Amino acid sequence: MTETEFKAILARSDLLHDRPALEAAIDRMALEIGARLHGQRPIYVTVLTGGLITAGMLAPRVDVDLDFDYVHVTRYHGETSGGELFWKARPRHDFAGRVVLYVDDILDEGHTLEALKKYALDAGASAVYIAVLVRKDHDRCVAGVSADFVGLTVPDRYVFGFGMDYEEHGRSLFGIYAA
Repeated sequence: MTETEFKAILARSDLLHDRPALEAAIDRMALEIGARLHGQRPIYVTVLTGGLITAGMLAPRVDVDLDFDYVHVTRYHGETSGGELFWKARPRHDFAGRVVLYVDDILDEGHTLEALKKYALDAGASAVYIAVLVRKDHDRCVAGVSADFVGLTVPDRYVFGFGMDYEEHGRSLFGIYAA
């Protein structure tokens, strides 16, 4: 996709959440995480690439001492629909006996987050929490998968911006759009 093609898609897309809404959601999530994890030192795991912007803006607002790590898994490979889970990088911390907090961009159907939660529990994590900037509003989520901290909800449409991409475009937009 060319930049011109992406600009045309952006022009006909709907802005669902603007910068003030995103900032307010992140502030609220930080307060909720700080309250829930007070007195603990969780491993704060950014889910790359989509969760990078959310995780970077959220971490300094959380009033808890954090150990930082990341994981890079993908089901999309630059496409608009997901396939098989591919691990590009695993976390470097030992999860045994630790609280793990995954931070990602979106909870859609939950396949990736289900695999990440299973990975942490299999590695001996004492607790696993999931924070997502947005949760897609539909009933197709994997059974038993939910987010502990959710910033915003979005309709069941293809969304992009603020870490989420449209064929590798638009991740740096300070808003969430629906195509």
